[in-house]
Order: sequence, then C-alpha cells, then structure tokens
Amino acid sequence: MENTEKRPWGHFERFTLNEPCTVKLVYVDGDKRLSLQYHNNRSEFWKVVKGPVRVQIGKEKRLLQTGESITIPKGTIHRLEGAGTDAVILEISKGDFDEADIIRIEDDYARK
Repeated sequence: MENTEKRPWGHFERFTLNEPCTVKLVYVDGDKRLSLQYHNNRSEFWKVVKGPVRVQIGKEKRLLQTGESITIPKGTIHRLEGAGTDAVILEISKGDFDEADIIRIEDDYARK
C-alpha cells in the first residue's frame, strides 16, 4: 500500500490514492494488546509512529520498530501488542469499515 516518492526537498509516503478508506491513530498502553481477530470486509495497513510494537499475523509474530509497516489482508488473523512502552500506530483500513466486522478469536477483556 505504501509508495515513496522523492522530491527535491525530500520525499513523501503515499498510503492510499483515490480509494475509500478509514484512517486512525491507535494508541496502545505499555504491554496491553488488542484482540486476536480478523475482518471479512476490510484490509489494514499499520505504520508504527511510535514503537516498538509486537504484531501477530497468522501464526507469525514480529517486533516492529518506529517507521516500519505491515499490511494485513482481509480475512487474516492478526493482533497488535505493546512492547513495554506506550505505542502509536497509524492504521489505514480499506474496504467497508464497520466495528461489527471484528471477529474476535481471543480477547483479554472478555469482549465478544
């Protein structure tokens, strides 16, 4: 999803172009984590604004540092987790955004 273009003054990163999307900043406290979940109707792009953060995509777990990014295709199981310090993630969702399209597999807060 990300596209970097150089200019005489530096560069810019384009994350989406002429597409319906929802853009959020997600703030994760310390070692807390979001649900292990997936979405049927949207994909997500995460760029770590302030990290590090732990991510799980399918069965793979990774540590992402500030400036790193990852794309989660729709239907893919995923989780975002703090790595000991407060973190900020830029999230761009493409497709139909609806909070009802969060299918939780595991949740630390007993949400369904």
